[in-house]
Amino acid sequence: MIDLRSDTVTKPTDAMRAAMASAEVGDDVYGEDPTVNRLQDRAAEVFEKEAALFVPSGCMANQIAIKVHTDLGDEVVIEDRGHIYLHEMGSASVISGVLLRPIRSRDRSGHLEWSEIEPALHIDHDYHGSATGLICLENSHNMAGGTVMSAHHCKDLCDRAHAHNIPIHLDGARIFNAAVALDTTVAELTRHCDSIQFCLSKGLGAPVGSMLVGSRGFIDQARAWRKRLGGGMRQAGILAAAGLIALEESPKRLHEDHANARRLAEGLAEIDGVSIDPKSVVTNIVIFDVSATGRTPAAICEDLKQQDILALGWDSVIRVVTHNGNSTEDIDYVINALVKSSSL
Repeated sequence: MIDLRSDTVTKPTDAMRAAMASAEVGDDVYGEDPTVNRLQDRAAEVFEKEAALFVPSGCMANQIAIKVHTDLGDEVVIEDRGHIYLHEMGSASVISGVLLRPIRSRDRSGHLEWSEIEPALHIDHDYHGSATGLICLENSHNMAGGTVMSAHHCKDLCDRAHAHNIPIHLDGARIFNAAVALDTTVAELTRHCDSIQFCLSKGLGAPVGSMLVGSRGFIDQARAWRKRLGGGMRQAGILAAAGLIALEESPKRLHEDHANARRLAEGLAEIDGVSIDPKSVVTNIVIFDVSATGRTPAAICEDLKQQDILALGWDSVIRVVTHNGNSTEDIDYVINALVKSSSL
């Protein structure tokens, strides 16, 4: 089965499995797991921040960040296709008691400009509207097709937000993909953000876990909220061992996923009824419109499944995500299968 539903379906490498089997462990709730501590220290070092925290999932990391940064009744500004807004089950309202204010990016890149954010801010405390407590960014942007935000763009937003004493949290689930695409470092891309979440279990290929990165004071508070939310794991070094390999080794091969995504996009662009601009594909996410084929995404995805290919569709589009489980031969097979399916 060629599984292109997400890069979350990646399997741990042999090196990860070996590291997990031999991991030195302790009780992480007591702060005594040496492998978890090494992972947290290394993540902080890579991002050039003071501290980091290992958590079970990216959703938990994002929700902890929102909780630490905001007060009850605050608003959180976010792009209207942000993962935190669309795919985290309203957790910001349930856990933090905040209101998400979605803003549509005019160019549909997923990356807001300050001119789009500023009119949505509530900073005058007039006791009628909710105060803006946080701005959330996403890099790369999942639902915009893996688009990336430059370091300059991020710095501009952070500088302007900080001038109003508003913190910025970055959902950087695939920040390493963005760094590879922009030929820079994750530290440079995130330097001015107050907190960053990134996933070990997507393109980096670890079986479980995400990291939350920020100041030492922020992480101290985050650790308490991780425990409150049930994320205090015990001998978690077994998982962190795979995370360390993912952090050190996996970014070196992400360019292969990007090349496969571009190869797929170029093949799709040649299919009648399929709409996609291959130049817009810069990381490992490919979203293409199939409405002109006269077939629904659900029907096409079902055809693909019969040919041992898994993909996700909604509205008029299909999304595929390349990862370390795909070869160039897989991509060519998928293109041929889509040619057949789109013409049925």
